[in-house]
Amino acid sequence: MLYYLFNYLHQHNFPGAGVFNYVTFRAAAAIIIALIVSVWFGNYFIKMLKRKNITENQRDASIDPYNTKKVGVPTMGGVIIITSILVPVLLVSKLHSVYTLLMIATTLILGFLGFADDYTKTFKHKKDGLKPKTKLAGQILLGLLVGLTLRFSPAVQINEKVEVKIDDNKEVVVKSPDVKSTRTTIPFVKSHDLNYADLFRWAGSKWMYNLAWVFLVLLTIFIVAAVSNGSNLNDGMDGMASGNSAIIGLTLLLLAYISSNAKTASYLNLMYIPGSEELVVFLAAFVGSLIGFLWFNSYPAQIFMGDTGSLTIGGLIAVSAIIMHKELLLPLLCGVFLFEILSDLDVKRFVKTGKKHRIWKKGPLHDHFRTSYSDFKRVWPNSTVTFKGHGEGYNTVHHEVKITIRFWIITILLAAFTLITFKIR
Repeated sequence: MLYYLFNYLHQHNFPGAGVFNYVTFRAAAAIIIALIVSVWFGNYFIKMLKRKNITENQRDASIDPYNTKKVGVPTMGGVIIITSILVPVLLVSKLHSVYTLLMIATTLILGFLGFADDYTKTFKHKKDGLKPKTKLAGQILLGLLVGLTLRFSPAVQINEKVEVKIDDNKEVVVKSPDVKSTRTTIPFVKSHDLNYADLFRWAGSKWMYNLAWVFLVLLTIFIVAAVSNGSNLNDGMDGMASGNSAIIGLTLLLLAYISSNAKTASYLNLMYIPGSEELVVFLAAFVGSLIGFLWFNSYPAQIFMGDTGSLTIGGLIAVSAIIMHKELLLPLLCGVFLFEILSDLDVKRFVKTGKKHRIWKKGPLHDHFRTSYSDFKRVWPNSTVTFKGHGEGYNTVHHEVKITIRFWIITILLAAFTLITFKIR
């Protein structure tokens, strides 16, 4: 809203009003507003939840083997994250941008889905929350919305090739035509891209692009479900998911800035995506809200984000990467989420099939690191594990602060490696 006000003032030559035309200024404003809103509103929201006794009621001795003693901590903290994202976005973004609208829709759909899950756990006392099929249906709905919008919206166009040339001692940007593209960015190769349509050459030129778009929509659904569930699994320790997601969000912000600038896109031989500067503003609000949430969520947590937050932030990461045609970088950038999923699947397979050997002591992955091998053997005396830590006599459980910070460090390394892959060809 402020963007439109200052744009109107700028058209009437109001001094200084033109600053809102700079994406860097709006991104900085979004971070600052998100931080202020999250800290101010978070303090009010936590007091309200405690006053109404809306607290985490799932932690007791029977299901909390780590004896964390976090009884009475409010949940549904994702409301703080969602509020502190939407307020600056509504104030400083171009609300007519298709990318802004997609990100807002992602926030609201997954926020509602996560809130319904937390509500079911807290007020209906069903520890498993919503049925998995219900969650999956919401994620499929969002994936369809994003995929079909990218396919059919006339506002979604990219320039597959951008080149900066020197003409008469001046830099001139030469762009390929605006197109609906089935190309995506991949690391380690010279051209940095893969055309999904090439996978369907066997169908002939008439059908290959249509099949590529069908594949892209299905891939969008899978990525949204996978990343949001990975974020959900990562939310198991104070500050874990919010810290990791802030690092991932900052990396995506840099990628969005590169994609929205023809010169930087040309330098790194990447696709130029007109209008993606609005992703920069949105992701700035995203990062600011998560950093602000850490004010309350760092150890010892004053509030948990719940599924309201974890599903939402995972979905926003997935959708922003898909919009930028950077979805194939997510397994590297979100490597922590990936291993949380794989370790959880390993443990569930072990329990379901009754096998004697498993890879991890416990799932998700962060629980593996706070479970000693001796504790594992007490529960599963006849079983073995690939990664057992420091041996059978090792019974010192890592403190969750150390585990959380180490996961942050790993995510920073993965983020840095994701960025430098554009220079490794």
